[in-house]
Amino acid sequence: MNAQQLKNSILQEAIQGRLVPQDPTDEPASALLERIRAEKERLVKAGKLKKKDLVVNPISEDEIPFDIPDSWEWVRMGDITVIARGGSPRPIKEYLTDAPNGLNWIKIGDTDKGGKYINSCKEKIKPEGLKKTRMVHPGDFLLTNSMSFGRPYITNIEGCIHDGWLMISPYAGVFDQSYLYYILSSAYAYKQFCDKVAGAVVQNLNSDKVADSIVPLPPLAEQKRIVAKIEELLPKVEEYGKAQEALDKLNAELPDRLKKSVLQEAIEGRLVPQDPTDEPASVLLAKIRQEKEQLVKAGKLKKKDLAVKPISEDEIPFEIPDSWEWVRFGTITINRDSERIPLSVDQRSKLVKSYDYYGASGVIDKVDKYLFDKPLLLIGEDGANLINRSTPIAFIAKGKYWVNNHAHVLDYQNEDLMKYMCLYINSISLVEYVTGTAQPKMNQEKMNSIVVALPPLAEQKRIVAKIEEVFAEIDKLKK
Repeated sequence: MNAQQLKNSILQEAIQGRLVPQDPTDEPASALLERIRAEKERLVKAGKLKKKDLVVNPISEDEIPFDIPDSWEWVRMGDITVIARGGSPRPIKEYLTDAPNGLNWIKIGDTDKGGKYINSCKEKIKPEGLKKTRMVHPGDFLLTNSMSFGRPYITNIEGCIHDGWLMISPYAGVFDQSYLYYILSSAYAYKQFCDKVAGAVVQNLNSDKVADSIVPLPPLAEQKRIVAKIEELLPKVEEYGKAQEALDKLNAELPDRLKKSVLQEAIEGRLVPQDPTDEPASVLLAKIRQEKEQLVKAGKLKKKDLAVKPISEDEIPFEIPDSWEWVRFGTITINRDSERIPLSVDQRSKLVKSYDYYGASGVIDKVDKYLFDKPLLLIGEDGANLINRSTPIAFIAKGKYWVNNHAHVLDYQNEDLMKYMCLYINSISLVEYVTGTAQPKMNQEKMNSIVVALPPLAEQKRIVAKIEEVFAEIDKLKK
């Protein structure tokens, strides 16, 4: 049960007379109704009400949804309150004013959802607009009647209301103010309102529909006890809600946190055991160096691509096993950006439906002028995700595909090394390799300078396999 459900349950217990005990010495609710009847008769004699306002619409047995205590009464809202709709002088812009004599113009935007009171408003209207609207006073109830209808508020200010509001003014002495607020806030009241607007093309909660609603009326003394109990319990419900939200947030974040933790263990050499028979990473580096030298001879790489900037002690973030090596990203990477295959516009239009398109963060439906047809590692070159890392910045593209100019295109001696480098890049912070804040960018030089903890190739395979196994288990937590 979440906090809102718990609150609904408390309010339901309250309006069914089960939240606090009844006191046989309380003046029954029937006495309140007699006083209202007498007040209405007085107002009829004074010409402020019409005789038809004395007519009470009976409540049938079929309308009563639950039992209430004997000292309570079922009543229609229209029999114990005055309900009226607001209005708007039009065009409203011509009536808005900053003048000191302006009247408060209370809008739904001046409320806090879930709040109880309206304490201020942002706009005022000219006094001459009053004849087209309705004035409300501190203590009046306001009920939204369109869009998010059925939300009650108590106004603490005097002002005018537009036609998105209903004003509800109880007859004196019938309701404790907060008790009426909690009735109108209950799931029971909201369901009645929903039932009354169901099927309408425009779901507006007009005054007649609210007036026809029925509510349970306790003795006034019991209303006060109910309010006291509700206000004792609601802070605890709020605390529970905050704790539940924190737990839900933790649960939602847990899979990603676990994955980050697993990746960190992996790149520090603690996820799988080392095997002394593995060919060390130094041998792998020598093979990569040899392959690059051959590419230089073939004119596919430049001599500068063989240059290696030494790694200082200050750059090493953690210890690694003896069989591992600290290397620069560019040392073990072959950049394929310059090998993109250019195609004409005409060629692209014919091939557009045949190939995927990879941008910095996934497959998108746009075509660039380059085509690849082998597995390659793509790393985003720019964008906020380089810093906030809300989604992986690196992934392996396969098949035949287009790549835009927002991703680095990288090749490796073998796919096992590529897989390891993909997870490595996704596990570390790239902040120190990124330039710019408004438009973050990681150029090739910065990318190539990334410091990498490189395991033996056989251990890379074990790491990748273990991560895939563990991630599959973590993903089950989301289901």
